[in-house]
Amino acid sequence: MRDTPRPQGTVGDARPGPPQLRPGRALAHTTGASGSGSPHRSDSRPPQTPRGGRRSDLIGRLGTTPPVPGRPAFLIFLLGIPALLFALITWQVVEDGPLLRVDERVSHALIHPDRPSAGLSDLGNITVAVPVLLAAILYSAWRARRTGTDRWWLPPTAAAVPMALVPALIVPLKELTDRPGTPVVPPATGYFPSGHTATAAVAYGAATLLVLPWLRSSRTRRTLVIGYGLLVLGVSFGLVRHGWHWPLDVVASWFLSLDLLLVLWLFLARHSRR
Repeated sequence: MRDTPRPQGTVGDARPGPPQLRPGRALAHTTGASGSGSPHRSDSRPPQTPRGGRRSDLIGRLGTTPPVPGRPAFLIFLLGIPALLFALITWQVVEDGPLLRVDERVSHALIHPDRPSAGLSDLGNITVAVPVLLAAILYSAWRARRTGTDRWWLPPTAAAVPMALVPALIVPLKELTDRPGTPVVPPATGYFPSGHTATAAVAYGAATLLVLPWLRSSRTRRTLVIGYGLLVLGVSFGLVRHGWHWPLDVVASWFLSLDLLLVLWLFLARHSRR
């Protein structure tokens, strides 16, 4: 009896069992294979590449290795412009430059002592501005500790530093410039720069920077920032209107306070990223 030869399978025939891999078949580029070049690994481990191992930042972009090109120059520009303008005004005051003539004319046109201007000026008193900053420090520390924030005490402590620097900077500058006051104040010197303006700008500004991260509504944050700006402008206008300070005394304190607040803002931003 002759054996019937077994038919050979064709390409279209269905195999009864699972497909078998041929010996020697390359597995290096199979999707999900260990050691492959695909970023989607089957063992859930990140790919062994520098880009794949880096974590993304808060807005989803891949992290970069510091230093970031251009950032030091930007920070120098950001902090240098207010410092340069403050130095220019101080130089004009010390040298009795032509800018003081414009300052005197503006002051004579604005001076009109009244009760509203005195009330606005009082908002720059230490007894008013510092308690507001202290309340913001306590609130920020309480919220940060309640949420379990790492090093919760650091931002509130940092916010107190610019306020402590205000008298340390203002008092020597007053003695250095020795500028006399306006005609409506008793004869004296030491009116440049304005301590009330710096107190209001730094105290209310530091309080604003501490409270902003805990506000969820963008409209509330915007209202707070606008309110801060109007408050500082109100104090400044009251000081000039009542004749307590020359306009340049106030403007110089703006630039000095701006640098202090910028340093605080950069520190708080770096702390929040960490």
